[in-house]
Amino acid sequence: MRVLFDIVHPADVLFFKRPLDLLRADGHECLVLSRRKDIACDLLDAFGIPHIPVSSAGRGLLGLGTELIGRDIAVFRQARRFKPDVMIVFGGVAISHVGWLTGVPSISFYDSDNATLQNRLTRPFLSRMYVPEAYSGATPKGRTVRLKGTKDLSYLHPSAFVPDRETAISAGLDPERDNFFIRIVAWNANHDVGKAGWTETLLDAVVAHLAALGKLHISSEEPLPPRYRDHEYRGPKDAVHHVLAACRLMVGESATMACESGLLGTPAIYAGRDFPAYTLDMERAGLIRNVKEPSETILIQTIDDWLEVPISETVAARDAYVESCPDWALEVVKAIHDLGGAESKRMQATEAME
Repeated sequence: MRVLFDIVHPADVLFFKRPLDLLRADGHECLVLSRRKDIACDLLDAFGIPHIPVSSAGRGLLGLGTELIGRDIAVFRQARRFKPDVMIVFGGVAISHVGWLTGVPSISFYDSDNATLQNRLTRPFLSRMYVPEAYSGATPKGRTVRLKGTKDLSYLHPSAFVPDRETAISAGLDPERDNFFIRIVAWNANHDVGKAGWTETLLDAVVAHLAALGKLHISSEEPLPPRYRDHEYRGPKDAVHHVLAACRLMVGESATMACESGLLGTPAIYAGRDFPAYTLDMERAGLIRNVKEPSETILIQTIDDWLEVPISETVAARDAYVESCPDWALEVVKAIHDLGGAESKRMQATEAME
C-alpha cells in the first residue's frame, strides 16, 4: 500500500510513530506531510522520520483560516504526486477535503469533542472516523468506530513503552527527591481561539508550592519568564515520558500530558479550559483529577489531596484501565489495512484490466 500521513501537531508524531514503523517493516510505502507547529518537525527529525513541511501554524481565526486554505492546496498537490491508497490524520481538515476531491479514502482519529468548528469542516468528508469510547461530539453516521481508552495508548501502551529511570536521570530527574512536573500551553490551536491559560499569579503560587516539596520541572509552549528558568525542563524532547513516569505528580493546562501521566502511573491534575470526554473518563478511572475553575486555593488544595493518595493506588488503577483497552497503534494499522488494502486491490485490478 501507499499511505499518506498528515502530521499537524507534536502529539501526532508520537501517535503515528509506531504505526509508521509497523507499516514500513511490512514493506508499505509511507509519505509524511508535516506542519511547523511547536516541536512537531523537531520530533520527526529526532525520530528519523522523513517528512515534508507543507504549512506553518497560523495564529488567531484569520491566521488559522489562511493556513487551512494553503494546507488544503499543498496536501492536494502532494497527494496527486504520491497517489496514496489511503490517507490518515489525527483530527486534521486537509485530508478529508483532499480525499473527497480525489476519491482517496481518508481516516481520522480524533478525541477533542469540543473542537466543533474543526469537526464541522472535517466530518462530512471523512471515509471513517475513530474516536474514544467516551467521545461526546458529533460523528459521521455509519462511518465511526469507537475504541476504549485514549490516543496515548498508541505510544504509551506497555507493549510499546517501558520507562527507564537512568534515561530520566540523564534528562534532569533528581533521584534523591520527589520530582514534580508542570505543563503550560500556548492556547493557539483552532479550538483555543479566544481562550487564555493560567495567570502568572496562579503559576507563581503553584511553582512556589511544588518547588518547596522537591525538584520541579516546567515545560512550556511559550517562552518562560526569567524567574522560572531554573525550573525549566531542558532534557531531550524524546525523554520527557521517562521523566513523567518517575515524577510524584504532574499538574498543568495540557489534557494530553495529564492523560499521559495517568497512563504512566503518575498522579495528574488537569486544570485547563476545555474538558474533552476522555479527561472525564480518566478521572472516573482514578488516573487524573480535573480542576475546572482553578484558583490558587483550589489548585494547591487539589495538589495536597492527591499527594495524600499512595502512589500504589494510582499504579493499580492504571494497570486495571490499560488492561481493559486495546493497543491503539495496532488499531491504526488495522484501520489503514481495512480501507487502504481494499483501495490498493481495486487499483491493482484496474491496472491489470488496462
